[in-house]
Amino acid sequence: MQVSQEVQPIVERTRALVREVVLPLDDEHDGDIEAAGGEPVRARLQAAAKEAGVFAPHAPVDCGGLGLGMVDRAPVFEEAGYSLFGPVALNINAPDEGNIHMLDHIASVAQREKYLEPLARGDVRSAFAMTEPAPGAGADPSMLATRATRVDGGWVVNGLKRFITGADGAGFFITMARTSGEPGGPGGATMFLMPAATEGLTVTRQVGMVDTSMLGGHCEVLYEDAFVPDEDVLGGVDEGFKYAQVRLGPARMTHVMRWTGAVRRAHEVAVSYVAGREAFGSRLADQGMIQQLIADNEIDLAATRALLMEACRVLDDGGRGNKETSIAKTFAAEALHRVADRAQQMCGGLGVSTELPVAKIAREVRPFRIYDGPSEVHRWSIAKRAVRAITAEQDA
Repeated sequence: MQVSQEVQPIVERTRALVREVVLPLDDEHDGDIEAAGGEPVRARLQAAAKEAGVFAPHAPVDCGGLGLGMVDRAPVFEEAGYSLFGPVALNINAPDEGNIHMLDHIASVAQREKYLEPLARGDVRSAFAMTEPAPGAGADPSMLATRATRVDGGWVVNGLKRFITGADGAGFFITMARTSGEPGGPGGATMFLMPAATEGLTVTRQVGMVDTSMLGGHCEVLYEDAFVPDEDVLGGVDEGFKYAQVRLGPARMTHVMRWTGAVRRAHEVAVSYVAGREAFGSRLADQGMIQQLIADNEIDLAATRALLMEACRVLDDGGRGNKETSIAKTFAAEALHRVADRAQQMCGGLGVSTELPVAKIAREVRPFRIYDGPSEVHRWSIAKRAVRAITAEQDA
């Protein structure tokens, strides 16, 4: 991956911070952020990132960030992702990173001051509340069931959300609610900014999940006549799905960046292991079957970065990048899973133990094939676009 001269020092400082400060804590607690200390650890790691000059590389400069575009973020985010706790340290973890990006693009002046600035500084965390229990919104957002009803001076929200990342301890929520139409049919949705202290908004429980590196867990959130004033409508009424696209494409790519870093570590640990392990008369690294695993990992990592950078260039040029981000996300989620799985295989019994970091990385990356759109849904979307584009050319 080519890195500009301006960004290279940020990459190097990020690498040093992660290797010297963040990784030891990550490995000591097997990638479990809550076991490592939760919020106090976040504060300590973010203070170290600020001192190193690498905090909030994606956030706007007027909010204390470095203001990097998508292409320039990629190498920095990958270095941060080398540790599962690295994104926490740099304030680039989901969902805060995506929420910062979206607020920077569509928040009003008052909303920037109230929500974006404290989030970018790391004073608070946030959550993006869209997913619901079946038959509500999941991979199909048109099934959105949480409803907002207009009242004097604002809106009242009722509904139930599930798998809301970071909700436990979040300072505020960006809540997607239906404001017209019925689930599964035409109609609009609206995004609402809601402080965690909003009466009627309750984080009811954390849902047990296989991953443990996400601060605040993945939660159920209940809305019971929760009032939102008009000034906390984010974007336009009935335009929530449109405005959410500002967040979703870039957020998929930053997921790819972070997980590429984590999986690269698994690969490097595995290669170091087979280079030093002898069996059947030679180093494992000199045996053909192991060499194939190493080569396939290198190919998957290189292809992931290539598709990622293509999508990032489109986004930086102002394009929506729906096709490019879907292709990159789908390929990366599956390729990075393969890399982690091969790394485990190369390490044998140690690859499925807590003696090496490989198993925890494989555990953490597995949900990426589901999070931010399952591979199957992205393939459906990619195929629809291809059919539409090719048949339009033929009919022209």
